[in-house]
Amino acid sequence: MSKSVRKQAQEEESYFDLIDVLIDDWHRERPDLDPDAMNVVGRIFRVSRQLNDRMHEILQPHGLLYSEFDVLATLRRSGAPYELTPTQLQDAVVLTSGAMTALLDRLTSRKLIKRNRNAEDRRSTTAQLTAKGLNLANKLIGLRFEEAALVCKGLNRSDRNDLARILRAMEHTLHSV
Repeated sequence: MSKSVRKQAQEEESYFDLIDVLIDDWHRERPDLDPDAMNVVGRIFRVSRQLNDRMHEILQPHGLLYSEFDVLATLRRSGAPYELTPTQLQDAVVLTSGAMTALLDRLTSRKLIKRNRNAEDRRSTTAQLTAKGLNLANKLIGLRFEEAALVCKGLNRSDRNDLARILRAMEHTLHSV
């Protein structure tokens, strides 16, 4: 840790910010590099990891992986009768067809979803939340929204909107490079 950042943290007795340390170190060691973008990207990586860990803590007591929760939440937000085709789920959750099949099999074995023959095309099936799946989805979605609100409590509405706009622009850039 660089002396200037360490001293500042000690003086402020505040949160230790690893990214500030890294940026300070790169300024010292490689002044030819502009670390501004790493200041942003590094924070996004760290925040993402922390959010992932926190979500894992919420899901772990229920024995769910995030992708499984994502399927339950996608079915729930689709509205009654909470039923979609595997292809629709695959597109919404961004999984391969093999991974989606395995995931749906796990959720079916836990009686969180049931598989139905598609009334419009007998060759295909749909996945539908069971009562048990709907109850669990509602509970976990409530916890997910509470967690998101807790994480964003230090940001006012304008800051949240600005951050969402900026992250949307970054995501768009990633899709176009």
